[in-house]
Amino acid sequence: MPDSLLNGAYRFSVAPMMDYTDRHFRVLMRQVTRRSLLYTEMVVAQALHHSERLERLIGFDPCEHPLALQVGGDDPQLLAEAARLAAERGYDEINLNVGCPSEKVQKGRFGACLMAEPAHVARCVEAMAAATPLPVTVKHRIGIDERDSYGELLAFVDALAAAGCARFSVHARKAWLEGLDPKQNRTIPPLRYELVHQLKQDRPQLRIELNGGLQDLQTCQQQLQQVDGVMVGRAAYDHPLRWAAVDRELFDDPSQPQATASTVVRGVIPYAERWCSSGGRLWAIARHLVQVVEGVSGARHWRRDLGQAAGERSAGPEVLEQAAQQLEARGL
Repeated sequence: MPDSLLNGAYRFSVAPMMDYTDRHFRVLMRQVTRRSLLYTEMVVAQALHHSERLERLIGFDPCEHPLALQVGGDDPQLLAEAARLAAERGYDEINLNVGCPSEKVQKGRFGACLMAEPAHVARCVEAMAAATPLPVTVKHRIGIDERDSYGELLAFVDALAAAGCARFSVHARKAWLEGLDPKQNRTIPPLRYELVHQLKQDRPQLRIELNGGLQDLQTCQQQLQQVDGVMVGRAAYDHPLRWAAVDRELFDDPSQPQATASTVVRGVIPYAERWCSSGGRLWAIARHLVQVVEGVSGARHWRRDLGQAAGERSAGPEVLEQAAQQLEARGL
């Protein structure tokens, strides 16, 4: 699928986050923004060999489009297989993780440590691009350890662009592969937006997306004057309704009413009915929904009541119906 068929969805995207951006949270975010690009959690390419686990690993609901599958790995053949599978399963894009600094990921020889091997990453991208019609994109850091010069970043991007990378999602922090855990690597290394801006200026023909530290819509609008897209992570998960104006403000699309807490909960109910009827537990969905109410009196009690009711093994969509009615009664 040509990148153009994504209709510029990468202008605003929700970053892939382990244990957060599962299929249930993505359905929640679709009630907030219909135009943005969503990502799966990272899936290790080797795990996709086990066909009996495919639905659990990479299954999704049609309402989640546009949707990118993020994979981790360093074997060109396995990554090419993952790219073919992404197209067969109906994804809109496949993304290679070259940014995760966790020790577990390093032991698997993928993630941020691969930034030390641009030629090898380029071979992986080339194999993926040859195997699928989908856009192949890469999420990476501005550097690792002491290898954090702008020249090294530019050489890395050039190698991947020549191999067929369609877009670069750049976390504007370097990663320390030793001494910092993943959480610290998201906060301690300083943000260097100017390097990402320079990258776009020096390679205007490339699609460059900025990730890291973006907390509100105004900041995203400012950054979009310098880059092609913005990617938001924790702020999207912790404060989903903060982004309710994204479609109108960033995509010039006022066709949908702006989301509220009650419309988000009510919008998820049809999906919850499908999920629960297939044997899934409601808590898997409700654990994300508690994030949609904040900053109002009674929010803590509403979250507690929802969590308790949804935590019952027999809980079904009627719990969400009641939660939506409570919000509607308060005009939320």
